[in-house]
Amino acid sequence: MRFVKKARYVKKIVAQARKKGKIIGFVPTMGYLHEGHLSLVRIARRKAQFTVVSLFVNPTQFGPQEDLQSYPRDLKRDKILLKKEGVDLVFYPERTEIYPEGYSTYVEVQGLSTILCGVSRPGHFRGVTTVVLKLFNIVQPDIVVFGRKDFQQAVIIKRMVEDLDLNIKIVTGKIVREKDGLAMSSRNTYLSEKERENATVLYQSLVWAKKAYSGGVRDPHWVIDKMRDMIENRGGKVDYVEAVDQKTLKPVKHLYKGTLIVLAVYFGKTRLIDNIVL
Repeated sequence: MRFVKKARYVKKIVAQARKKGKIIGFVPTMGYLHEGHLSLVRIARRKAQFTVVSLFVNPTQFGPQEDLQSYPRDLKRDKILLKKEGVDLVFYPERTEIYPEGYSTYVEVQGLSTILCGVSRPGHFRGVTTVVLKLFNIVQPDIVVFGRKDFQQAVIIKRMVEDLDLNIKIVTGKIVREKDGLAMSSRNTYLSEKERENATVLYQSLVWAKKAYSGGVRDPHWVIDKMRDMIENRGGKVDYVEAVDQKTLKPVKHLYKGTLIVLAVYFGKTRLIDNIVL
């Protein structure tokens, strides 16, 4: 496994692999890896012959009051985990490598970026799409793997790939959960013991919604109201709970098979997201 900080070296190494006829798989991350990330790496390794993982805490997707400085980092541990997974190349650039002095170009998928998480995190997805496109241009992957927990992000990236005619296949990996159902997230480390216990209500409410649908409920407003009550009763501050179409992310009038139930909730200062498909 090779560890590289400079984009020009990544391009050179990947070009050599492609020259040998290898399919290039890529998993972009912000590091502080957990089993959710590693599950995506395994998908990339199954589908490609040369796997690249990036470790970069992207400053442009954080708002001014968000946790850029405190976002958890452990590069040494990340390297060990990726080596165990058999990754071929790890790209861990400095901020100036991605955003050199005078950088002024940004990419934004309109519409999809200003709903759901885009409401409370304005500019977030502009930062995501910009850094992802830069990474795509550096790595030149054939296959890229994203997690389903960040469902809106995956939808936006797919739209960008389609709109800009990028020759890349986007694959999504399932949500990996703790034993009690909480979706794995680097930000889970922020939670106090009590907040961590209460946060299990997120998955519980999603499972309840799925059972309600299986039981014949079709009114999304009734389901959303009940979910809000469940979450607020456990101390969660709801950012949003929505029942939306998987492709457009627009609210549905009636629940149907394939409807996506998405939520974002604060426990203390920690904002967590999760979702489930009916």
